Amino acid sequence: PGLVGATLLNQFRDQLAVLKQEKGIDVRVHGIASSKNMLLSNEPIDLNNWEQEFADTNKTEICDLIQFKDHLVSSSCPIPVIIDCSASDFVSDYYVPWMQSGVSVVTPNKKVNSGPLERYRTVKDLQEKQSVHYFYEATVGAGLPVIATLKDLINSGDHIRSIEGIFSGTLSYIFNNFEPGKKFSDIVKEAKAGGYTEPDPRDDLSGMDVARKVTTLARESGVPLELSEIPVQSLVPSELEACASAEEYLEKLPEFDEEMSKLQEEAAAKGEVLRYVGAVDVATGQGSVELKSYPTSHPFAQLKGTDNIILCVTDRYTENPLVITGPGAGAEVTAGGVFSDLIRLCAHFGAPS
Repeated sequence: PGLVGATLLNQFRDQLAVLKQEKGIDVRVHGIASSKNMLLSNEPIDLNNWEQEFADTNKTEICDLIQFKDHLVSSSCPIPVIIDCSASDFVSDYYVPWMQSGVSVVTPNKKVNSGPLERYRTVKDLQEKQSVHYFYEATVGAGLPVIATLKDLINSGDHIRSIEGIFSGTLSYIFNNFEPGKKFSDIVKEAKAGGYTEPDPRDDLSGMDVARKVTTLARESGVPLELSEIPVQSLVPSELEACASAEEYLEKLPEFDEEMSKLQEEAAAKGEVLRYVGAVDVATGQGSVELKSYPTSHPFAQLKGTDNIILCVTDRYTENPLVITGPGAGAEVTAGGVFSDLIRLCAHFGAPS
């Protein structure tokens, strides 16, 4: 498992016995998989030793996601669930056959909700018409209650008018620290050294991760957008897109500091700050991802560190938008969001609320 998956398993180790004792929720892990290998067990896997067992080549086999599903379906678990903590489009293609077999899915993987509309609609249709569930709170804002809040608003008769937010912990950190006298390239390097970026910072600075979250929020709000329909302002200079490595990109990035500093100075002259923002306008049916400036009194200007923030304007929250803010990145909070989804799923099958 990757970082989020491993973190989730360790959260299970520390909390599942408490859930069983206090809530009567009995969660058992019968399979663990990585991109290469999988560990299947007829008995619940001992989560105190899962890493050692998964590393034992005598106990693991080559990963086969259909076989993984079949094992869960044939096990003693009355409610089979697969938790996909990957960011893989390959894994996303298995959601439909999994759900058709009666397996519910919980995931922070953004690929279904922001991928082809046809696949997204198929998954949502299965969720509505079969006795299976699909939970994906952690696809936007990690552990922040963004998706659940939108669902509650809509289900209770409210209508989403617009959503605007800072959805990238990486870009939040970069622009929260991009102040007069600082070089943009230095802050990007600082963010990478602090572990706040992907191994190649261009994956963050391209804006595509934010665009996937905007696509997800648009669809949740009733706007059937394709990812390709959202205009995205990339912060990767076109001249550096073809750099062969992250190291080459970071080496050449200072050549473009003057351009970024000019934008920062123009904002500061107006008493504003730069923020990288994703937005959905339900009335026009459009989404956008771009660098904008905001007054220092605006909620977007108040963020610290890698925090995310979402402003939601609805029929009920018009004059004062609904605000959700807090840590929007990190393995612990992302795994926590996934864990919360699993508990919500259990509530559908009679677990205490």
